Amino acid sequence: MGWVSGWRGAAVGLLLLGVCQVWAEEGILHAVSNDSNLGVKQYCVMYDSKWMPFPKSLDNATEFQLKILTSTKLCNWTDVPAEGIKDKLLVVMRGNCTFIRKAQIAQRNFAKALLVATVDRIFSPSGNLSDFEKPNIPVALISYDDVLSMQKMLGDHISGTLYSPPVPTFDYSILIIFLIAVGTVAFGSYWSGMAEYGSTSYSPSDSRLQTHEENKTKESAATLTPVTVVIFVIVCSAMIVLLYFFYKWLVYLVIGIFALAAAVSLYNCLVALVKRIPYWKCKFPCDKISIEIRLLFLAVFCTAVSATWVAFRNEDRWVWILHDCLGVAFCLNFMKTLKMPHFKSCVILLVLLLIYDVFFVFISPYFTKNHESIMVEVAAGSGSTGEKSTGNYLMGLTVEPVAHNEKLPVVIRVPRLVTSVATICGMPFSLLGFGDIIVPGLLVAYCRRFDLQTNTSNIYFILCTIAYAVGMVLTFIALILTSMAQPALLYLVPCTLITCAVTAWSRREMKMFWAGNGYEMMNRVGTTSEETVETLTEPASE
Repeated sequence: MGWVSGWRGAAVGLLLLGVCQVWAEEGILHAVSNDSNLGVKQYCVMYDSKWMPFPKSLDNATEFQLKILTSTKLCNWTDVPAEGIKDKLLVVMRGNCTFIRKAQIAQRNFAKALLVATVDRIFSPSGNLSDFEKPNIPVALISYDDVLSMQKMLGDHISGTLYSPPVPTFDYSILIIFLIAVGTVAFGSYWSGMAEYGSTSYSPSDSRLQTHEENKTKESAATLTPVTVVIFVIVCSAMIVLLYFFYKWLVYLVIGIFALAAAVSLYNCLVALVKRIPYWKCKFPCDKISIEIRLLFLAVFCTAVSATWVAFRNEDRWVWILHDCLGVAFCLNFMKTLKMPHFKSCVILLVLLLIYDVFFVFISPYFTKNHESIMVEVAAGSGSTGEKSTGNYLMGLTVEPVAHNEKLPVVIRVPRLVTSVATICGMPFSLLGFGDIIVPGLLVAYCRRFDLQTNTSNIYFILCTIAYAVGMVLTFIALILTSMAQPALLYLVPCTLITCAVTAWSRREMKMFWAGNGYEMMNRVGTTSEETVETLTEPASE
């Protein structure tokens, strides 16, 4: 049952295989009251630097008079007031047309900047620049609540300045992501080997033979063959396309699946520790079975933890810690329960998912109407209109806004530790998809089991883990140099596969490593043991 739940969750978890750092496009509106003794306030805005970059400091920015027209959405030329908007920092409401359309009307009426007020959570504005001229005035989103607060605190005569403090190229959140990823892969792979060989015995005794046969059944039920690998990748591709077009509905399905899978995974990870506790071993009957009280308490605890995450999943300040703990438990449980039977299946899985990753990050923009990556759009909580989950209005299509900007819970999230606008705009995060841990982790786990089969002193496991760490370092280097989202498997797959292949070839074990002969040997041992027991028990039965 635990494996089934983990598999369903993994089908969603592998949707996001790209690692990306959420490069902040936050800006600051420095608002000053022109009335005496009303002071100065700063507000968070979001902008798209590809349109019109903001000055990097307040000293280099120009101050303009604010003109607040939240009674209009500025979608028609007739929305411009008779007194004009020349040289103004204009504030209008979001809706009915694209951001670019609003900017086009504003700049042709000589406005100096445009702020679009939204009742939802603010985000970076986007649109298809191929259909319109590129805005040459700053365009940003601001919370409508902030506009109301500004008028209440600063009065009706306000001057404003837009600027965006520089974000450090390197942030220590990358190091934390690295430690979580490498640690999870190493521990999950080591646990996978111990779980299989710590409980398997080839002794011909009846009780041990039964245990061996049960383990063989579990193994065959949780094994990815080449055929199932291909089917799995096809399902993942279909799911991410569906999420792209129907994000605001399917995101809640993904949240529910993750909550269930996370509770099961956390239970499976903690049950081994709880069973070492010498207390609360008493049992009580329940429908012809006996349940230990301590395991019942553990199940309630894991369910409560998962429910707590569901209830507070949008509280960025602290819930990311709980989310990451559940995510690590999910990855560990998946790597422990799913087995790759041979290196051949590992190669097929990693290569197909590498193609999948690169396609949806780099090639999919050529097929989307807003020319954005499907992978990045889904990871950022967007959809086919650019902001499916936040109700943007693009290409003349109106999308109903939703109450929250829900995110897919299939990434490890670590807040950036150094950012000058964090206190105003909230916490930007660095992200790593679960798939970037699980997919290479399955190969590392196979190396660990192969080491145990052939008594090779963990040489494959150690080298493949190091190769994974090197691949992560290359990913982060590319991330920093390009300042854009990176498909991590582009670096992880070559590093791990080449390392394993070279190791097997240099040790002259490629044929065994490729075909998984260790599993065939184990099955033959089990068969021999079974035949021996049948021979021993046959006279007694007569």
